[in-house]
Amino acid sequence: MDDHGLDEFRRRWQEELAQAQALRKRRRPRRPEDEMDDVPFFDIQLPYELAINIFQYLDRRDLGRCAQVSKTWKVIAEDEVLWYRLCQQDGRLPESSISDYSCWKRVFRECRAKEHMLRTNWKNRKGAVSELEHVADAVLCDVHSHDGVVIAGYTSGDVRVWDTRTWDYMAPSLASEHEEDEPGTQPYVSFVRINSSLAVAAYEDGFLNVWGLKTGKHPVRRFGHGARIQALTLGREDATVAAASAFSVVMLRPDEEGCWQAAAEFEVQKLVDYLELVPDTERHPVAVATAGDLVYLLKADASARTLHCVYGQPATCLDVSATQAAFGVKSLGWVHEGNKILVYSLDAERCLSKLGNALGDFTCVNLRDSPPNLMVSGNRDRRVRIHDLRTHQVAASLSAHQLGVSAVQMDDWKIVSGGEEGLVSVWDYRMSQKLWEVHSRHPVRHIAFDSHSLITANVPSERVVRGADLDNFTTHRRHQGLVQAYEFSVDQLALRSTLPLCRPSCDTTESHGCDHVPAFPWGGV
Repeated sequence: MDDHGLDEFRRRWQEELAQAQALRKRRRPRRPEDEMDDVPFFDIQLPYELAINIFQYLDRRDLGRCAQVSKTWKVIAEDEVLWYRLCQQDGRLPESSISDYSCWKRVFRECRAKEHMLRTNWKNRKGAVSELEHVADAVLCDVHSHDGVVIAGYTSGDVRVWDTRTWDYMAPSLASEHEEDEPGTQPYVSFVRINSSLAVAAYEDGFLNVWGLKTGKHPVRRFGHGARIQALTLGREDATVAAASAFSVVMLRPDEEGCWQAAAEFEVQKLVDYLELVPDTERHPVAVATAGDLVYLLKADASARTLHCVYGQPATCLDVSATQAAFGVKSLGWVHEGNKILVYSLDAERCLSKLGNALGDFTCVNLRDSPPNLMVSGNRDRRVRIHDLRTHQVAASLSAHQLGVSAVQMDDWKIVSGGEEGLVSVWDYRMSQKLWEVHSRHPVRHIAFDSHSLITANVPSERVVRGADLDNFTTHRRHQGLVQAYEFSVDQLALRSTLPLCRPSCDTTESHGCDHVPAFPWGGV
C-alpha cells in the first residue's frame, strides 16, 4: 500500500471513529460532555461498561447512595440499563423493552407510587364494590374466576360470565343443550371453571359443556359421563380439562386440529373428592386427585400412581404448584398426632414436610398463589395459618372466623380469608392485624385477588329458594347467594371514572363507592 492509500485509510478510520463516538454520546445523553470513558473507582480507573456491570448487583437504595458519591458515580447510578433491570426484576412492565421509555428511573418511581396507593386503598378499603347480576328464580351453585373474569352456575342450569376488568356487569349467558327442555327441568350446575380461553361447566346429570370465550356463547364440545361428576378442574393456561365421575378420572384436551378427545383415563379405587391439574406440564398433562385416604398422581403418559396412602386418614383439602402438592390429612383420633398438611414433591414422589398439628380438620390450603417458601391454610378450628416450607414451622396463626375457614389466599403482605359464617376478612399478616371485614349470609366459597381487585362469592349450602317473591333483590341477597367485585385502583378518581357507581336498576347491579372505617385504625398510613 502506497502513502496515498495509507492516508486515505487513516482518514476513513478517523471518520468512522468520530461517528461511533457521536452515536455513543446520543445513546447516553445524561453523561457530561467532558466525562472520560474511564471511571475513577477508588484507586483505579475502570471502563464505563465494567462499572455498569458492577453496579447492576445493587438495589435501588444502594444506587441512591452511590449517586451521592460523585458526579461520575451519579451518572453510572442513573444509567437506563440499571433501572430497566430493576423494573424487570420486580415484575414491572415485563413486556416492555429498554427503548420504550426515555427515563426508566421515573417509570420505576411511578410504579412504586401506584403500588403504595393500591396498598393504602386495600388497608382502608377505598375504592368501588359491585354486586354482580343474579339470575331470577335460581340459587347460586358454584363460582370461579381467572384474571378478573368471573363465571357462575345456578340451579336453573344457567351459566354466566362477567368481565370485571371492563366493569361491564350485564353478564352474557352461555348456551347449553338443556335450554331446549321445559323450564324448570334443567339440571343444576355442579361445577364451573374458567381460564383465559375456555369456560367449563359440569351438570348434575353428568354432562360437561366446554365453551371457547372467543368463539361465542354456544359450547364447542359436550361430553357425557355415566354418573354424576364429583370433581372438575381446568388448566390455568392450557386447554386441558379433567373430570372425575364414579371411579374414573378423564383428561380432555383438543388435538392439533382442534378436535376434543380424551387424552387419558384412569381408574381409581374410591370416589374422588378433590382434583387439580399441575401447571406448566406442556405436552403431557399431570393431575393430582384425592379419593378418601388415597392420593393419586395421574400422568397422561403413564398409569395412575399412588402418591400417599394411610388407612383411615382421609385427605380434607388439596392444592398443587408446578413441582409440589399439598393436602390436608385427618388423623385417626385424639390419641394420635393432630391433623397435618403434607407437602409432596411431584418429581421425586416423596413427602417433603409435615406441617401443622391442629385438632381441627384443614379445610383449605393455597400453595400455588403463595409467596416463595410460604403456604397459607384454613382450618375448621377457625384459624388461618402461614407455614414456612423451609423450617417446617407455623410462621403465624390468626384467629380469623367464628366458624371454620372455607377459602384463603395470600400475597407478600396480606391475607384474605372467608368463613363458613359468611365473613370475608382482610389481614396484614406482618402485624397480625385485621384491616377490615365484610359479612354476608352464606359461606364464602371463592376468593381471588390481585394487586388492585378482589372477587368474593357467598354460595348457599341449601339449593332451595325461600320466600314467595323470587325476583326481589332482598330475597336474592338472603337466599340465592352473592358475588361481589372490589376495585381498589380508583381511589379519589372514582367519581370521574366510568365505574358504575350509580346504576338505576337494582336487579342487575348495585354498585357504590367504598370508603368505610376499617376494623383496625390505620390513621397515618
